[in-house]
Amino acid sequence: MSVLLGDLSFRLTEFRCLPDIVRMLETPSDVNAAPADAEVTATGLASKVLEAGSGAGHPAAADTVTVHYSGWTTDGKMFDSSVKRGQPTSFPLNRVIKGWTEGLQLMSIGEKRRFWIPADLAYGEKPGGGRPGGLLVFDVELILVEKAPEPPKTPEDVAAIPDSAEVRLSGLASRVLIAGTGSVHPTKDDMVTVHYSGWTTDGQLFDSSVARGEPASFGLFQVIAGWTEGVQLMVEGETRRFWIPGKLAYGEKPQGGAPGGTLVFDVQLIKIGK
Repeated sequence: MSVLLGDLSFRLTEFRCLPDIVRMLETPSDVNAAPADAEVTATGLASKVLEAGSGAGHPAAADTVTVHYSGWTTDGKMFDSSVKRGQPTSFPLNRVIKGWTEGLQLMSIGEKRRFWIPADLAYGEKPGGGRPGGLLVFDVELILVEKAPEPPKTPEDVAAIPDSAEVRLSGLASRVLIAGTGSVHPTKDDMVTVHYSGWTTDGQLFDSSVARGEPASFGLFQVIAGWTEGVQLMVEGETRRFWIPGKLAYGEKPQGGAPGGTLVFDVQLIKIGK
């Protein structure tokens, strides 16, 4: 079973050679705790370089990376491995657990690094859904970095709801940035296609279809409550800014890398229906 990092199911490509697989699948001798020679960041993420990289520069949080990895719990149990499957995996770096988002930005192409990721940067102490809890250990090889498009600028009113916004009984606030050309509003049962960008109230961009260069399609019944409620206010062609309180998003202190508290989204409704 492949463990999902964050909410992303990885696409698997390209085979690796058997000697690398055998070598990388050995349980690390220091799996139970980070050794004294490990580098530790301010967040508590520990790592050490196993093999130096050959590339210059490091990936940014919005970039898409291709890696090989294996993961263990501190009792030496392997819970996931792209190496064992014989195929590396690719994902946007800001769509995975916090320890991966932070840690892979330390790496260069060709580098292999071991990470000791504390629970608060992974899935927590006692996560559900079959995910491993507590401190997790990963060996990661960075194979490829695909640079993300230029991210959208942080809104000037991201920190607080402005007076010009409409606030609903649920606490959802919004204001229209660009009027739409359509006349029909989607229902909670409809599929929609949108472009969007999301920020925390301190101005950190945590997700953006605009930065990925590809709009997203989903059912309004499949998303956070603030989106289900808010996008129903829109018509095709409209762009609207939403201030979504934590109770209508992921909560105040969510696990698994989701952003907490009030979130701000710019949403462009491109299409209603399939």
